Amino acid sequence: MDEKRRVRVSKFLSRVLRHAPGDIGLSLEPGGWVPVADLLAGAAAAGVPLTPDDLAEVVRTSDKQRFAFDESGAKVRANQGHSVDVDLQLEPADPPAVLYHGTGHGARDAILSAGLVKMARHHVHLSPDTATATKVGARHGRPVVFAVDAARMAAAGHAFFRSANGVWLVDRVPPEYLRLLTPEAPA
Repeated sequence: MDEKRRVRVSKFLSRVLRHAPGDIGLSLEPGGWVPVADLLAGAAAAGVPLTPDDLAEVVRTSDKQRFAFDESGAKVRANQGHSVDVDLQLEPADPPAVLYHGTGHGARDAILSAGLVKMARHHVHLSPDTATATKVGARHGRPVVFAVDAARMAAAGHAFFRSANGVWLVDRVPPEYLRLLTPEAPA
């Protein structure tokens, strides 16, 4: 599969497994799982024909490990990032002392004022390192990175979850737990 097709298929999978499973006749099971056979049939009906090998390649090569197969290989899911109602069956986990959030510069002031909110998704996504957060932020323009005092948040009772691909999830991050890391460029 060439890179252009791989990207197209990955975007299609993100849309149907995170945001619009009903568009191709899917219903997410607990954990966000869907039978591979149902996904392949729905994709073909939607004009995005996939073979099991195509699907396996996109799951395997996703740079952020966005997708996963279950242990049997008969079901697939998006690991996080859903806007549809789904129970991902994640267990609370003790976070590292500091986590990071990358976003575009345009969101900086709102985040400093109100903190991080999940918007249309189930959780706020946090990265384990600044390099990943910077890469995420760059998708939204000039990146800014915030350090999140996860240890203090956890001590205050905020629940953290860790998805299968290592992304940390939390309901929100109040502004008092944030510190802007990215130095400001001169105006």
